Amino acid sequence: MSLTHDDVETPTTGPAKTGTPATEVREGPAAAGPGVPHVVGRVEDVPPGEGRAFIAGDAQVAVFRLRDGSLHATQAACPHSGGPLADGQTDLNVLVCPLHLYAFRWSDGTSPGGASPVRLYPVREQDGDLVVEV
Repeated sequence: MSLTHDDVETPTTGPAKTGTPATEVREGPAAAGPGVPHVVGRVEDVPPGEGRAFIAGDAQVAVFRLRDGSLHATQAACPHSGGPLADGQTDLNVLVCPLHLYAFRWSDGTSPGGASPVRLYPVREQDGDLVVEV
């Protein structure tokens, strides 16, 4: 069984949506994690250079599509003060929380400024869907 776009709700400007378990896990970074894959939306739901909040299983996640096309996913709330990480600024190396400007490395979730690290989740595109493992 494969998922089609009709199997996934189209996001709105309302609350974060619930992911649907993916039926196929391909090789690659997302397949390496210990979590369960969830389809949270479509790649085009996240404009290049921005992030969006989703729900994957029981986890709130922030998914980013960088300008180079790469995808990243992290916990939705900043560990420092609960800021909405999906609203943060990002580049190829770091994500910056919009509340107090704490930066977190995409490579390992640590903060150059010494803040508690963020949890990173494997994420990938599968047939236009965003698949996040939690």
